[in-house]
Amino acid sequence: MTNFRNIYSSDLSHRARSVYMYLKDRADRDGKCWPAIKTIARELGLSSSTVKRALDDLCQAGLLTKETRWRENGGRTSNLYRLS
Repeated sequence: MTNFRNIYSSDLSHRARSVYMYLKDRADRDGKCWPAIKTIARELGLSSSTVKRALDDLCQAGLLTKETRWRENGGRTSNLYRLS
């Protein structure tokens, strides 16, 4: 719960707080999750571009790292998100 207190008292935008809580709810014990941007947008009632901006805000704040995952054939798959 400490992480949420930090989020509540931060200067983050409402969109970034919402996306952080969404990811936190879906993360495993290690703080990792990999939902698609479209899924996040649909479930939160936000546009994909708003979710992308929120993810960038969280990365800049040091609360999230984003890693692009690749298929064996070189195609891109979902991002891996790690919460701090």
